Amino acid sequence: MTYRPTVATAVPDLTTLTLGVEEEFLLLDPETGENLPVADRVLTALPGPARDQSRQEFRHSMVEMVTPVTADLAELRAQLVALRRSAADAAEAAGARLVAVGATPLREPHRTVPDKPRYHAMSRRYGPVAHDPAVCGCHVHVGVPDRELAVQVCNHLRPWLPVVQAITTNSPLHDGADTGHASWRGMQLERWPSIGPTPYFASATDYDRTVDELIAAGIMLDAAMVYWYARPSAAYPTVEIRVGDVCPTVDDTVLVAALVRALVATVLDDVRAGILAPPVRDCLVSAAHWRAAHDGLDGDLIDLRAGGARPAWALVDELFATVTPALVRHGDLVYVVAQLARLRDEGTGATRQRRILERTGDLRAVLADLAAQTRG
Repeated sequence: MTYRPTVATAVPDLTTLTLGVEEEFLLLDPETGENLPVADRVLTALPGPARDQSRQEFRHSMVEMVTPVTADLAELRAQLVALRRSAADAAEAAGARLVAVGATPLREPHRTVPDKPRYHAMSRRYGPVAHDPAVCGCHVHVGVPDRELAVQVCNHLRPWLPVVQAITTNSPLHDGADTGHASWRGMQLERWPSIGPTPYFASATDYDRTVDELIAAGIMLDAAMVYWYARPSAAYPTVEIRVGDVCPTVDDTVLVAALVRALVATVLDDVRAGILAPPVRDCLVSAAHWRAAHDGLDGDLIDLRAGGARPAWALVDELFATVTPALVRHGDLVYVVAQLARLRDEGTGATRQRRILERTGDLRAVLADLAAQTRG
């Protein structure tokens, strides 16, 4: 399919949805490629505004940068560029490289958790799972203030999130070798009991009751440990989509954010029109996510609406066609058209990593390229 705008210009209307993005990054040794436990030094070295938009993560070799809320895609892009450059500068000052990659590519010698009561509680509860090598995601928040609507939006998103996951795949390497999976992060996260496809819920009350039962059963410590791929945020009036690997470049991230916002806007229209979410068996949703993590966009994906496996790009084309009216409404169509064409030409982050590794045979060359893409 050739991506062509259906209108020449588009002005966002008053139904424009807000956006916010959280990006997690690894801190790697420039010489060895191993994870470096210098997050405290990096966070301290950030300039004031960037420090205010940073968070300590579950590993000493990770940092997270969080954009302010915006409704404008160009502003979101500018925020991401500024935050990545500030974090990259601070990482270099600490003797590390800031790298946008979904899973630890080589080794993480130091796996202790930061000294926070909650992190220690997680370590005690989940044992070795909590000390797996670090993984990094990209979380997109879209403003949906009504929780009842937010729960229904998550129901409607279920068939589409494997396609979003495939677009973001950026972690084929683990322990210095190609895993055969486009997203090894996706495989690692399956070990956690509260991570995975979002279940179907009849209402916000049904959602809250289920979360309470999981907490009472010891599966989660608290409601903040709802790590499903889409959820009503525990902290913000948003739907949070957290299925993707962190993306290698800012434009990769902004493309995903634009598609996710358009997808949320599209299914919001369906919810308000009384259209029910398609019934999809949980086992098939899980299988579709496994296939997305394995193949990325270089193979097939499972079509959860029509059934069967189909070429990944055919489902990307259908996602684009489905959300085009919302892209027009938000003024994002021209940008998304260009970035999808680039993605088709260059491949996902996983594809780019494999291409460099095949050409050079040198993992350090892959990591150097990732660091350059991260900084932009």
